[in-house]
Amino acid sequence: MSAYSHNFAYTDGERSVSEVVREALPPQFSVVPAARARTVRRTWLDTFDWRLHQAGLTLECVAGRGPAELVLSGTAGERITAVANGTRWPSLATGLPRGPLRDRLQTVTSARALLPAAKAASTVSEPAAADPPARLSVTAVRGYQGQADRIARCLAAQPGVSPGTLPPLDAVLATVGRAPGEYTNKVDVQLSATMPARMALAAVLARLLDTLEANVAGTIRDIDTEFLHDLRVSVRRTRTALKLGADLLPDGLAAEYGPAFKWLGDLTTPTRDLDVHLLTFAADAAELTSASPADLGPFHDYLAERRALEQRRLARALRSARFAALTAAWRSALAGLTPPRRGPDAAHADARIIRRAHRRILARGAAIGADSPPEKLHDLRKRCKELRYALEFFASLHDPPAHRRVVRDLKGLQDCLGTYQDCEVQQKEIRTVAAELLASGGVPATTLLAMGDLAAHVGQRERRARSEFSSRFAAFASRQAQARFEVLAAGARS
Repeated sequence: MSAYSHNFAYTDGERSVSEVVREALPPQFSVVPAARARTVRRTWLDTFDWRLHQAGLTLECVAGRGPAELVLSGTAGERITAVANGTRWPSLATGLPRGPLRDRLQTVTSARALLPAAKAASTVSEPAAADPPARLSVTAVRGYQGQADRIARCLAAQPGVSPGTLPPLDAVLATVGRAPGEYTNKVDVQLSATMPARMALAAVLARLLDTLEANVAGTIRDIDTEFLHDLRVSVRRTRTALKLGADLLPDGLAAEYGPAFKWLGDLTTPTRDLDVHLLTFAADAAELTSASPADLGPFHDYLAERRALEQRRLARALRSARFAALTAAWRSALAGLTPPRRGPDAAHADARIIRRAHRRILARGAAIGADSPPEKLHDLRKRCKELRYALEFFASLHDPPAHRRVVRDLKGLQDCLGTYQDCEVQQKEIRTVAAELLASGGVPATTLLAMGDLAAHVGQRERRARSEFSSRFAAFASRQAQARFEVLAAGARS
């Protein structure tokens, strides 16, 4: 069985923590004073979207007299340590020293960087005098869990000592009014079926603006690729809400801000497209059959250089007066919205919007045949995104099981269309770059041959996705799936 810790909070104040320990443990245990007090600095780390916390894990960087140590612990007793080796934050898990801790973190964090979530300093032999309340932690040395449990029972019997109700990270964050898991890119607004539809849409749009703004700094600093991804999704959701709910807003508001958010969305496209290419580069290179992944080195370098250029352009735009004015004006416009004298409630608007989006998919999908051009499938993909976003906007009005079933039906079609579109974009990019590299000269022929090999594999995935479309659409358009959708549309709840 893995070792685990007992945590206590001490709030008496009349005795020091050392005095409590000296009075609680004898005669069963001998208490040996520390040779001297030492300061330990702890930095708790997690991704911006709290992936470790959601997985029941806590990562600390503990610095004292010796080398800083990384400690990963889990609620089920999991504990992995590693020397920090001078790691500077933020850092991807791939930037950590090789070993079990890095491997474990990579499975959880993926493309997200580890960031300092909280910091605290403590004196090992004497309690800290400031908030949060002094804390005691009893952690068993391997093979001595029973003794650690007995020590914990002795301490728990002392006045002013109580089981820690919050883990250390939670307690530190609470002192500044924060909590783990506070960021999410989900549209987690709580709507009521009877509220005016305009105010429901305003709440959704305000939440999307919050998410957009929360990701600006990370996108500018280029901490990890998911900051831009979440910012871009917020922009796309905003554009969809303005399009589908234009008639719920005051006259002209959607027409005024739609082009502004299109400008912002267009700004993010080049960098994000290159991110997607680079994130999948190693896996794509591993599929080569007539070339070595190393032959693609010049291609990778070219993409990385272009990505750096596009990232600088994006960062300048996000620092610009135009962007600041857009977000400030948009927040002011949303704050100024008031309920109309007449108009639908949220439940009726929800049913109308999602039904209309659903009908568009059925009509346009049914018109796609074996000879339809790629543009038709790309347009259908956008219509599917509109429905998906609309379902997210009004999710709090839906029965959760019914909502999940409809999203699952839609996701099957979306995945197929997404793969098809991504492969088409990737093939065009490979051909364009190959032409530019050939024109520039100095690129080995092996690189161009490897790029052709890569394009062939991407083309195979594209054709496979295209061949799957008819069955995926048939499943989405089936009588059973349409019945599930109708149950959802008719069942908005308060």
